[in-house]
Amino acid sequence: MSKEEAQMSVILLADDSAFMRNWLKQIIQQHGSHEFVEAKDGQEAVTVFQAVRPDMVIMDMVMPVKNGLETLSEIMSFDSTAKVIICSSLGTQSNVMDAIQSGAKDFIVKPYFKNLGEIIDKHLGTATTSTE
Repeated sequence: MSKEEAQMSVILLADDSAFMRNWLKQIIQQHGSHEFVEAKDGQEAVTVFQAVRPDMVIMDMVMPVKNGLETLSEIMSFDSTAKVIICSSLGTQSNVMDAIQSGAKDFIVKPYFKNLGEIIDKHLGTATTSTE
């Protein structure tokens, strides 16, 4: 196993939109190598989290079965050290505060993902220095 493979983080992408999950993967892959698992609703996100124990979760607020806050709460009750980033178009101050108070490490307003790579590095501790 190469050093790069040994350090590859697993990221759970939880969003009911397959397009958004694929778009997030493309953005994240431009910044570094990660493995991905996916969930299309909040209940599936909880199930996948418990089975896989990913290094990070990037999750929408509005999902079927369980919304993002319900899912976040359940994930945090299972693992209080979980690294969850909420990505939502519902970036109101109250939504951001509710997410952070419920345990989210960060909140990104869709579709403004230009700092997503840096946010992932910050929370996973995988920051790299540029050689350019």
